[in-house]
Parts: sequence; structure tokens; C-alpha cells
Amino acid sequence: MLYNNHSALRRLMSKILIGLERLKAVDLLLFVAVMMAKVYLFNAILDVPKMKMTDKDALIELGAILLFSFWTIWLPARGRIVALIVLNVIASFVLYADIIYYRYFQDLISVPVLLQFSQVDSLGESIGTLLRATDFILFLDWIIIIPFAIYALWRGRSDLRQANEYRRKPAGMQKAIVRIVLSAVIFGIGTSLVFTNVNEAKRTWGQGILVGNWWNLSIYNMTGALGFHGYDVYRYVKQHWLDAETVTAEQYSGAKNWIQERGDQRKSLEQDALFGAYKDSNVIMLQLEAFQNFMVNKSIGGQEITPNLNDLIEQSAYFSQFYQQTAQGRTSDADFMANCSMQPVTNGSVFIQYAPNEFDCMSSTLKANDYGTSVFHSYEGGFWNRNTMYKNMQYDQFYSLKHFQLDEKIGWALGDKSFFRQSFDVIADQKQPFYSFLITLSSHYPFTMPVEEQKLNLGELDGTLMGDYLQSIHYVDAALGELVDRMKAEGLWDHTILVMYGDHDNSINDWSLFETFLGKPLNDLERQMIVKQVPLLIHLPKNEHAGTYTNVGGQLDVTPTIMHLLGISTADQYLIGMPLLMENPLLGKKVVQRNGAFTDGTLYFMPSADGIAENGACWNIQDNASIPVSGCISAFEDSRTELNMSDQIVMNDLIADFKEQTATEARSSNGLETAGR
Repeated sequence: MLYNNHSALRRLMSKILIGLERLKAVDLLLFVAVMMAKVYLFNAILDVPKMKMTDKDALIELGAILLFSFWTIWLPARGRIVALIVLNVIASFVLYADIIYYRYFQDLISVPVLLQFSQVDSLGESIGTLLRATDFILFLDWIIIIPFAIYALWRGRSDLRQANEYRRKPAGMQKAIVRIVLSAVIFGIGTSLVFTNVNEAKRTWGQGILVGNWWNLSIYNMTGALGFHGYDVYRYVKQHWLDAETVTAEQYSGAKNWIQERGDQRKSLEQDALFGAYKDSNVIMLQLEAFQNFMVNKSIGGQEITPNLNDLIEQSAYFSQFYQQTAQGRTSDADFMANCSMQPVTNGSVFIQYAPNEFDCMSSTLKANDYGTSVFHSYEGGFWNRNTMYKNMQYDQFYSLKHFQLDEKIGWALGDKSFFRQSFDVIADQKQPFYSFLITLSSHYPFTMPVEEQKLNLGELDGTLMGDYLQSIHYVDAALGELVDRMKAEGLWDHTILVMYGDHDNSINDWSLFETFLGKPLNDLERQMIVKQVPLLIHLPKNEHAGTYTNVGGQLDVTPTIMHLLGISTADQYLIGMPLLMENPLLGKKVVQRNGAFTDGTLYFMPSADGIAENGACWNIQDNASIPVSGCISAFEDSRTELNMSDQIVMNDLIADFKEQTATEARSSNGLETAGR
């Protein structure tokens, strides 16, 4: 019976294979139909506002699929079928990777991210929480096509040989001509469908999207799913291989003048009374994992969620309108911006793509001013390429997982209480003044805390992702309390500037959980404030200048702020940010997000995913009310300029060129002066 069943199945597959061989290009048509169904499903699963697939989008997707597969016509029937199945598997996997990546990062996966693929293994449990059973509809056809591919490779050749033994075969030249002509027609149709519609978008609603690369979703809205990945590969190859000269002389000069104007502005602020008020103080900076502003000074079940932080706010400068500005690099982006004051790149992480480049980071500046510099993070040193990047940032020592005793396993690695304790064993023995940067981990998604550390009474949030998040934050807050006590016990409290800020949002996408916690429905602006705002605290010796500061700031401003307090001039450094803690805060300051959003503390501009400025939203923050987008448009170009200038500088290693040019000009000037004497 088993033999007969196998024979019947093989006969069926044989008939299908023979039929596909004789009905020319039917296999390609089937592939196109299946892939069109998958890109429609992909669009529905993403469910991005204002990005429902239109008829034009469908034509672009169809064209991209034809360009993806036209070359299979050159192959004989069996090879073509197997090739189409392989293309199906590759495309399905890429679409599904996009779905998972979007749920965590709200963006699409790109070549630089794929080059960081070793990091996916470390996500572990986080990936499991992003899976949905309905997603696997994308792979239903694999039940049929993969066994058929195995059959075609194993038995297909002999079956086709037997079926065609007595059939007249067309001449080789005739067959080649037919294949070339048919593939050329398919290629032409695909090219026309894609580029006609994309070029129309570039001339109309999508102007500047492919130039600025503000957001992968905006590019996807123009090019479609497969088209985006085709463009992304082209963009990467062009950027890294084809463009030997990526910056024109005009662009170089424009970028240098723009960034030097920032330095001149910081120079003018050195007359402020706080410039140098804390000269030679130690600096300890904490980057707190997924630590957001919305739960600060909040309680649940009669318990304060962050009691130690709340107490510290009363003794510190607390910035209530401070924004995280991260992109795909997440934690590494926050690290890069807070320490080096440049915008992150659109795709991937500066830590991985541009680690060898030169930057004016806080660690290298303080080291040049006779500070000892160290960084602590209880995870693998290769994650986010930290080993390489921290060496370039000129830290004296990077203490990674191998330097810690794993005596309190929580989440990804060492619990923050033990992390702070073991780190401070090193810090307490450091020669002063020192700069120590500590990166926490316990509140990382998906917030798995041991039962004994789940100390909050969560009520209806118990067992939810939000409840788990609050438990982890409560634990980190307790660890902060222990750290402060240790600083006081070691005699460092009144000789050290303690800085702490959140790195990025908590990746919880279910807004009903936030609304349950906050006890109210949330509009679009309130959601943006939750996602983007993180706390920034600066505790100064003797609790000086404590209070709540409402002037707007972002992670780019951290290094300029600390340098200002220490009295170290950044006028000649290539930084974007401005000092935040001054007697008279800077007026007219804006915080620019990687996706083009920006705020001046009064207005907040939220870009549309389609990349069209006029389709964005403008809000009055104080009134929590939407206003005409024209109220924000005037500042839109300034925000794009900041992103463009930063990209040119970071991606082309221009800081090294700027410094070399300045040094050359100085040598030339000195030579002329000497000759004159």
C-alpha cells in the first residue's frame, strides 16, 4: 500500500512537471501569482497607517517580481522550476524577517542590519514574543513546493527524459531565441511597471525620499517590498563600493561650515556662569535600558514604581522634555549620540558600519584632559561591535561580560544590582578625576524578572508585558538606590557629576496597556511623547542647581552639557548638540529625530510614513492639540539639513578630513608668520 501511495504521488508530480514543461512560462505565471498574494498579505500584516496597497503599488510590486524572476526563462524547465521555488523561499523569508523586524524596530530590515546578523542569536526570547501564528500563512505554499523541488531534483530528469523520448525537439538556436526574446519582454514589462511609477512618485508626492533616506518605510511606500530590498542593495553597493568620491567639494565645505557654526554657538555660551563651575569633577554616566519618562513619579497598587529616582529628582537637575533620538542601532545609537553628539545613520548602527571613523567623543576628550576613562557593560564585548568602537573612542578599559562574575542572572545577563556593585569595586579604586560610563541591561525586552524581584502589586496588568516592564523598572530603580548609597559611602557623592538617561523606548506596541496604566485614552501626540521621551538627570555636587528644567533637549546634547559644566571648550570640536544646563537656557533649540520628526518644546512635528512633509501632523504640546501643518513646515528643512549634514560627516569620515585641513592651514599660517619674521 505504501509503495502504491508513493507511486501515485510520484505519478502526480511527474504529470505536473511534464505539464509545466510543455506549457511554456506557466510556472513563472504561477510564481508571480503566489508572490503577489504574499506581498498583499505582507502589506496587510504590517498595517502601516496611510500605506494600504493601491493599484499603482500593486503594479510596482508586479514589476519588481518580474525583475526578480525574468532570468529563470533562460533555464530548462526543471532548472527553472527549482529556481523559482528557491526564489519563493528567499523572498518569503525576507518578507517574514521584515515583519519580525518591524514589530520590534518599526522599520524594515536592510543590508547593514543583515551584516549585523550575529546579533539576532542574542535576541533569543525577544524574537519568540514577536511571532504570530497567522504569519505562517506566508509559508503555506512551502508544503507543496518544497517536496516538489526535491522531486524535480531527484527524479524529474528521468521522468522528463522518458516523457519526451519520442517528441520532436526544437533546434537549439530556435529554443535560445525564444528564451531570450521572452525574457527580454518580461524584463521590459517589469522595468516599465517599476520605474514608470517610481519616477512619477519621485516627481510628485515622493520628492526627496530616495535622496534623504529618512526612513525605510517611506522608501517601501514608494518602491514596494521587493523593490525596497532591491533599492537597499543598490544603495549599499553604491555607498560602499561604487562611489569613490561620495562628497563634492561644495558638500564638504557646506558640511564643515554647518558643523563649525554649531561650535561657534557653543563658544558664545562659554560666558555662562556654569561653564567650568565643576572643573575636575569625576563623571559617572548611566545609560538605562528602555527607561522611559512616562512611569517616573507614578505609582501602581499604592507603590511608587521608581521611588529612588523620584527622590533623586528632588536633588538633581531633571529635564522633563528630554528625547531619545535612536534609530535602528537602538542602544548603540543612544551610546553614540550621548558620547559623540552626532546623529545615528538611517540603516544599521554607526558602531558597526563606521567604527573606524574619527569622532569627537566625550571619552577621548576627557582622556586628553587627564581623566581616566572606563566603560562597563555586562554583556558580550562583540555585541554592537563595542570592542572595536570603544577602542576608537579611546576608553582606557572596557569591562564586558568576561570581567564580571555572573552571580545574579537576570534577563540577558547579569542583574543590575550586581552589575553596579561589581563595577563600583573597580570605580572606587580609580585615580581621580575619572569618567566611567555604565550601560544597564536588566530592563531589556521582554523584561523577565525572577519571582523574588517581582515586588509590585500590578492589579489588572499582572501577567502582561507592561506589568513585566514595570517590575523590571522597579528592580532597576532599587539598583540605582544602592549605587547612590555606594557613592556616598566611598566619598564620591560630592566630588562627582552623576548623569543618567534612558536609551530608547520599551518596544511595547499594545497601546491598550499604556492606556490601562495611565487610566486614559491616548492621542497620537501623547503616544509620541511616551515613545520618544526619556528621563535625563544630572546630579551635581552638594545637590546644586536641583529642579525641573523644561527646556527641550535630546541625547545629542549630553556631551556638550557635561563639557560645559567641566569647563572644557567644545568650540573646536565637531558636535551637533548644545549644553542644556545653563543659567539662561538656549532659546530656539530643536530636537531632531532620525525619521524627520522634530520639536522645539512648544510644537511637535510628526512626519507621515510616506515622506511628504505636508502629510505630516503638527501639534501644540502645551494644548495637546493638533494645529495646521503649516505651523511646522518652516522648520522642516532645518531638520532635514541636520540629518543630511550629520550623514555626510559620519558616513564619509569627514571629521578626520576637517582636522587634517585645519592642521594644514595652521602649519601654513605658522610658516608664513615665521617667514615674515
